[in-house]
Amino acid sequence: MAAWMVAARQAASVTASRISSKTVSSSANQASKLIQRRGLAGGGDHGPPKVNCWKDPLSPSKWKEEHFVIVSLAGWGLAIYGGFKLFSGGKKENKEEKAPETAHTK
Repeated sequence: MAAWMVAARQAASVTASRISSKTVSSSANQASKLIQRRGLAGGGDHGPPKVNCWKDPLSPSKWKEEHFVIVSLAGWGLAIYGGFKLFSGGKKENKEEKAPETAHTK
């Protein structure tokens, strides 16, 4: 009777391992279909090469993105500051009254 129980346990474990291996392999196949491939990563040249803004100052479309941002923000800052100074009248001169000249201070 003990031999019969051992055989039954082995058969159950073999069947369980076959079922689990099928589910693992089928779930692995499904997972491999869902994994995103690196389609746009690395290697490919997309468009013209970007240059530093001081190498080609008249073509902003060729500049590196970070240089374009820095130059644009600096330009807007100068425009706003210049407009503020222009429309606020700049510095106002304070005219101080001079003390009246007396005869013995001349």
